[in-house]
Amino acid sequence: MAKEIKTIGVLTSGGDAPGMNAAIRAVVRTAIARGVKVKGIKKGYQGLLNEEIIDMEAKDVADIIHRGGTVLGTARCLEFKTPEGQQKGAEICKKHGIDGIVVIGGDGSYRGAQALSRLGINTIGIPGTIDLDIACTEYTIGFDTAVNTAMEAIDKVKDTSSSHERCSIIEVMGRDAGYIALWCGIANGAEDILLPEKYDYNEQEIINNIIASRKKGKTHHIIINAEGIGHSTSMARRIEAATGIETRATILGYMQRGGNPSAKDRYYASIMGAYAVDILLEGKTNRVVGYQHGEFVDFDIEEGLNMQKSIDEYQFEVAHLLSV
Repeated sequence: MAKEIKTIGVLTSGGDAPGMNAAIRAVVRTAIARGVKVKGIKKGYQGLLNEEIIDMEAKDVADIIHRGGTVLGTARCLEFKTPEGQQKGAEICKKHGIDGIVVIGGDGSYRGAQALSRLGINTIGIPGTIDLDIACTEYTIGFDTAVNTAMEAIDKVKDTSSSHERCSIIEVMGRDAGYIALWCGIANGAEDILLPEKYDYNEQEIINNIIASRKKGKTHHIIINAEGIGHSTSMARRIEAATGIETRATILGYMQRGGNPSAKDRYYASIMGAYAVDILLEGKTNRVVGYQHGEFVDFDIEEGLNMQKSIDEYQFEVAHLLSV
């Protein structure tokens, strides 16, 4: 028989993402509505180990749904990757009466949740990452806002690029996953899109594309470059030297993590937060919440981590077709 959950902890871990606050709010208010106490854990797993744990009431999450970042704070914690750190974390949970934890973060955060589950603390993960790189879900909290932030910035750079008849390399976030780059490449009408999953480092092909576009009368050339490829500034110098066309690099960086979350990120994060609480109260543990085929679902964390996600070949093909 599943143990009764009387107190739930909630933490955000890894990189922040717009919509995390909506998820926190949903966890707190759903739990309280179900008669369960909530404790907020500040600064992720590091805050857990430091016992930065606070009681949370419904009023504590008022007026946060529209805010970017995370009101609980987040940090990376190397100590929690060790068995000793994980054991310490579980003991602290028990000390504070925390029966279950909702962890909002990416795949690294899930491994910490998995460890706590093995040590007797029921855990549920919620996908909070702007990179859309969690294989078991079609949606991750923060992606919609991040891609719209990048799209709007690229539109502005494109205006200047056209005015000065430049080539512009615009670097977006995505260390291992190219979804922001792919979406922006299509949404912004980029001429070239460089993705970690697809790029073959054939720079000459890009140079040939730029020269061919200029001969057709194009006054600009936009290259969307994913962070995982990087080196945008040196790439710009090489392209300018090879083509004779003024080339500039713009690195959008952490601005993509911030800002008010979109309606989609607020809505989906809210449902995921409530869903995480409800499956915890059903006695589930070591699960990750996902969204597939129009429904909110949950998977075993190990199953979710073992799933593979790749760039859709048809979408990638369409991106090239539309850039001609």
